[in-house]
Amino acid sequence: MQPQAQTNFPPASNSKNWRVWWQLTRPHTLTAAFVPVLLGTALAMELTEINFGLFFAMLAASLLIQAATNMFNEYYDFKRGLDTEDSVGIGGAIVREGIKPKTVLNLAFGLYGISILLGFYICMNTSWWIAAIGLASMAVGYLYTGGPLPIAYTPFGELFAGFFMGMLIILISFYIQAGTVTATSVLVSFPILILVGAILLANNIRDLDGDKEFGRKTLAILLGKKGAIKLLAAMFIVSYAWVFILIAMNIITPWLAIVVLSAPKAIKATKGFIGKTLPMQMMPAMKATAQTNTIFGFLLSVGLFIGYLL
Repeated sequence: MQPQAQTNFPPASNSKNWRVWWQLTRPHTLTAAFVPVLLGTALAMELTEINFGLFFAMLAASLLIQAATNMFNEYYDFKRGLDTEDSVGIGGAIVREGIKPKTVLNLAFGLYGISILLGFYICMNTSWWIAAIGLASMAVGYLYTGGPLPIAYTPFGELFAGFFMGMLIILISFYIQAGTVTATSVLVSFPILILVGAILLANNIRDLDGDKEFGRKTLAILLGKKGAIKLLAAMFIVSYAWVFILIAMNIITPWLAIVVLSAPKAIKATKGFIGKTLPMQMMPAMKATAQTNTIFGFLLSVGLFIGYLL
């Protein structure tokens, strides 16, 4: 694929500049970083008193890394010619809003720099092993769309996103509070791994035709649209079933059954892809998938809080 040769960009409107920069962070994805930190901290309540300094540092670092990852995505999608003025979705700040590609790239690295400083604070108060894990997560964030073989162009994007932006953040958030990782924390983090991966799968279902044209080999392309929608539905089902199995095994409090309140969003997300052919028609389903992850994770945290207080 040849990099996009466009060098003249449309001027960004001054009255909308703040909205352009805010959209550049892809705010609908930031909850995927917020929820795991909240859940990991909630899980630690039964073992220790919460250090709110570490909580807010971890939260800020996770949000910055997610925002930077989105900006790397913006930059490299432009450089590889995937983003055009007609592209559907929240991306396209470069081709539609006139933000210079180098500015986007530098800003992403700047956010990484701030997250590293926050990481130093976390490590100084916990363990320096966190630094190695954090750097590995940042590398994956960059390599998701950067590097010679972007992870996003392979069938493993959902797995990497689910593990590094779901399970791993939960376990780090738990560890910096409790000083250990327990079997329960791993088991409870598993549905979030699935649901963060589901966000990427939903995005790839929407972009299936365009990704295929540009030579991507995403999981959605390999499975085909119908197969990918079935997998998305299965991911939702497993996530809910997993929680109820843990409750039945008396591993977690029955209060976590409150996650069932998020099920209508999961149903809406699945049904929203069926029979749709245009990317714009699938946008509501993609957003519903992200909302399912957010509400599910938040309700898990609420259930843990209730169980702890009662």
